Amino acid sequence: MTTIEPFIRWAGGKSWFVPHLNDLLSSIEFNHFHEPFLGGAAAFLALEHKRKSYLSDINDDLINTYVNIRDNPHLVLNILSTYENTETNYYRIRDLKLVDPIERAARFVFLNQTSYNGIYRVNKNGGYNVPYGYRKNWHYDDQRILQVSKKLKKSNIKCGDFECNKYIIKRHDLVFLDPPYTVSHNNNGFIEYNKNLFSLNDQERLCHFIEYIKHKEAYYILTNAAHPKIKEIFGKDDNPIVYSRNSLIGGKNSKREKIDEYIFTNIRRT
Repeated sequence: MTTIEPFIRWAGGKSWFVPHLNDLLSSIEFNHFHEPFLGGAAAFLALEHKRKSYLSDINDDLINTYVNIRDNPHLVLNILSTYENTETNYYRIRDLKLVDPIERAARFVFLNQTSYNGIYRVNKNGGYNVPYGYRKNWHYDDQRILQVSKKLKKSNIKCGDFECNKYIIKRHDLVFLDPPYTVSHNNNGFIEYNKNLFSLNDQERLCHFIEYIKHKEAYYILTNAAHPKIKEIFGKDDNPIVYSRNSLIGGKNSKREKIDEYIFTNIRRT
């Protein structure tokens, strides 16, 4: 696989999983690719295939950015080049109320790259409220955006719930599912900032969505927290593969520990 690195930082991103994708996919050939929790798009950017991809996410700011990176990369880069990475400028740009979709995309990339840990978080009014990240040596690699833009050319990109492209899924398509984690890794706690974003009821609904994918004789790969409740919901037919990785999110003084993740799939390994 020819891997292109994501152009944004994304909490819960799957760059760590990319080396394992090749092993899982070595025994199959798939048609169209679907990624309904797009996030940083690490899986999509790692795959090399010629058919159309269907990419979606419920985050409108994120999807607007992908659409404009696909359609207007040079215009996004022109605006991005005018943004100076200082604390004062960060908060000025964060407070901008923009309507133009290209300007919104440039703002999104800048805030993502210069904010604290690249976290996406909004207040009750929908305003982005992540503080400045003090990444003093930050410099954006224009070529990465141009590479991603080229990769996106044959993609249908849509804002919506993970089922928004449900009826487009056909036999031997591949659906990569990386939902927000409702429960925390390796314990019984709920992730407070995700319980409204993606609840246990949503996990149950995702399980039914996977049943539909299998009914269509398509392939799926699901990543999720290694947690007994998750295994109870998704492990009825397909036992999880357990992967251990380093924790990727945290401040400079936070403890980076090993955590386990579940991978569920109907792709049979050789």
